[in-house]
Amino acid sequence: MREPLRLVQVGAGGMGQAWLRTISANADVVLVGLVDLDVEVARAAAAEHGYPDLPVATSMAELSVESEAVIDVTVPVAHPKVSVEALLSGVPVLCEKPLAETVRECLTMVAAAEVSGQLLMVSQSRRYFQAVQAFQRQLGELGKIGSLSCEFFKAPHFSGFREQMAEPLLVDMAIHQFDLARKLTGSEPVSVYCESYNPDWSWFDGNAAASAIFTFTDGTRFSFTGSWCAPGLETSWNGNWRASTSGGTAIWDGDNPPVAEFTSGEALPAVLTDDPEEIAGSLVEFVHAVRESVVPQSEVHSNVISVAMVEAAVRSAATGRPVRIADVITDAHAEAVETTQDPALKAALEAWPSPLKAVGLQA
Repeated sequence: MREPLRLVQVGAGGMGQAWLRTISANADVVLVGLVDLDVEVARAAAAEHGYPDLPVATSMAELSVESEAVIDVTVPVAHPKVSVEALLSGVPVLCEKPLAETVRECLTMVAAAEVSGQLLMVSQSRRYFQAVQAFQRQLGELGKIGSLSCEFFKAPHFSGFREQMAEPLLVDMAIHQFDLARKLTGSEPVSVYCESYNPDWSWFDGNAAASAIFTFTDGTRFSFTGSWCAPGLETSWNGNWRASTSGGTAIWDGDNPPVAEFTSGEALPAVLTDDPEEIAGSLVEFVHAVRESVVPQSEVHSNVISVAMVEAAVRSAATGRPVRIADVITDAHAEAVETTQDPALKAALEAWPSPLKAVGLQA
């Protein structure tokens, strides 16, 4: 029987506490340290979740423990610094979504994974819902997807930074649905046309509503329509999904098992397995990937494409024109080469024959 994987977690805020609960419930891992800029917050969070004597510190450098992996649960703006530091110290990292605030920063993190030879995986927790797995299996049986759509309507009052963001829905939320569209179609995005706006009654400063249409390499069209200021008859946090295929239709309300039927009218039952869900599923896959040296879902190279979908949608909304995903990645690579200070990371970025090939968007 293997010893549990020794983890250090960085970040002890709200999402950090969710990760503390998840780590404590998984016998294949053991938490050996917790890092947060506020040591008292870290101590209190550790004690609350069953780690009263856990070593805590304000930085990984101050934490004198031996670990085998890092869980980065800091705020998005800190992800590049924390994850790159951990990678270059020689340990793999599981990073909360989004990988970073910009594709430029994401590409520097890709370079750090390559230079260090360590795994950097992103926790795209929506991929691990049992209903998502069942929905994907149904789509595989129904045939080629012509159109995939997601409607997302919620009315959260967050307070804090989200209500001051320029594009709160697209930047803070839509990556879940955009990334899930990649998983469900098994294809990659080519371009997007997006419009964002803010209804008169919105309590957000920025655009809390948006509509986007993506074209994928296999011809699938994915449409996303959503709002964060839509009180009444709200959807699931996962949204309402519908797929029209050559062999029938499948729908998922985001909460319950998906429903599907063939063109004949015959029902296609959903088959749900007992796999761990959400961040628990992310952690299980990460541990397996580290131990078996296999590539997991949302490995850093591939996950850049999901972040690029968000950046492309924001650019399209700002310019009023369709935007190619490849252009976003190419532009970001040029910026990363220009701005990256670390010589090893800069050399890695410059060595790529093509940034599109590096992230898997081009063969």
